[in-house]
Amino acid sequence: MRLHILGICGTFMGGVAALARELGLPVEGSDANVYPPMSDQLEALGIGLMQGYKAEYLQASPGHDKPDLIVVGNAMVRGNPAVEYMLDEQLRYVSGPQWLGETLLAGREVLAVAGTHGKTTTTSLLAHLLESAGLAPGFLVGGVPGNFGISARLGKGRHFVIEADEYDSAFFDKRSKFVHYRPRIAILNNLEYDHADIFPDVAAIQRQFHHLVRTVPGNGRLIVNAHDAYLAEVLAMGCWTPVETFGIGQGDWQATLIEADGSAFRVHRNGELIGEVHWPLLGNHSVMNALAALAAATAAGADPHSLLPAFGSFESVKRRMELVGEVNGVRVYDDFAHHPTAIATTLAGLRAKVGKARILVALEPRSNSMRLGAHAAGLAPSLTNADAVVFLHRPELSWDAKRVTDALDGRGATAPTVDALIGSLREQTQAGDHVVFMSNGGFEGAPRRFVEVLRG
Repeated sequence: MRLHILGICGTFMGGVAALARELGLPVEGSDANVYPPMSDQLEALGIGLMQGYKAEYLQASPGHDKPDLIVVGNAMVRGNPAVEYMLDEQLRYVSGPQWLGETLLAGREVLAVAGTHGKTTTTSLLAHLLESAGLAPGFLVGGVPGNFGISARLGKGRHFVIEADEYDSAFFDKRSKFVHYRPRIAILNNLEYDHADIFPDVAAIQRQFHHLVRTVPGNGRLIVNAHDAYLAEVLAMGCWTPVETFGIGQGDWQATLIEADGSAFRVHRNGELIGEVHWPLLGNHSVMNALAALAAATAAGADPHSLLPAFGSFESVKRRMELVGEVNGVRVYDDFAHHPTAIATTLAGLRAKVGKARILVALEPRSNSMRLGAHAAGLAPSLTNADAVVFLHRPELSWDAKRVTDALDGRGATAPTVDALIGSLREQTQAGDHVVFMSNGGFEGAPRRFVEVLRG
């Protein structure tokens, strides 16, 4: 079964390609952006890569066999030359999530991690906990977990941990990706309005989450955020699976902070003390991710007491408050936060850690929701813990970012280019500062470029 993957260099589809190759299947793929590091990772696996989306890539030619099946990434749209050829010629095609569900996940014990925030970190942590328990899980993560160094693997055990995204599956399947995974254990980490390009309101997202709930069997487990009212409404639509809740001072699994920054906390389950966690992550949101992963690993059969030491050796995913450099007392971080809640909780954790030290934020509105202005009203309040903010306001942004910076009481400014943003930050930075670059895109390499400017 020869596969051709359209959109192969995306994190998710690149993971699909790696898993297919590990299964022993001939795999090739095409993408508009074939460049490192994903291109290097895929080529090292023996996966052929093609630049652009050309119809001839799907045709037989000397030295090139026609694919038996095309796996279509959700970035593909009608009008794409490869998509139009695929449809006109009635070639066999399937979405990435459906291929995963039918080919790889069937018969595995699937643990799915869903939620607006924290999916990648929680998925990585859950895989790490199961690994520490000797269960050798497979996994697919929307990033590169530090403890594994790869985004996907088949694993040697029966468990498979997957980041369960609510984004749509493909241009021909507008259901959320996670409906294809059929988990026995599902984490519902949180739920907020996001993905304004495909969801008209939060109720539409809740319906997709309830589709996921409907697929979890009665002998499985739902691990649900005890603080989240939207998730409570989802469960009220109907639930046929035992539920365990988690929260800080609330729920079946409870955390009590030892350190205000979230780097140490106690865990109780139904009133019984499990023990203490001491680890390198910060913030209440990280504590919530930890509780969810611990509860899910326990539901999979691991002993929660023996799992606690593994938190100390957890290496977070790249670009989750990743320290990229320290120059003359200035610490520079690269962070993936792209939603007001994620921005607020990340900065609150850093503030609890650094006390009165100055925090400077560089923010790129990169996600579709950000670019559409869906989160504009919540951005200024989310930046309360920042002493200064430089907002990247490219000319093509469809809304006026000054509505955000004007609400920051003199702490905010805009910059039209990354070069201008770096220059503005450099003028403001002094020894002892913490500078956080926040974007779910490449940000034109701004964090590391800023470090080099500081070294200047």
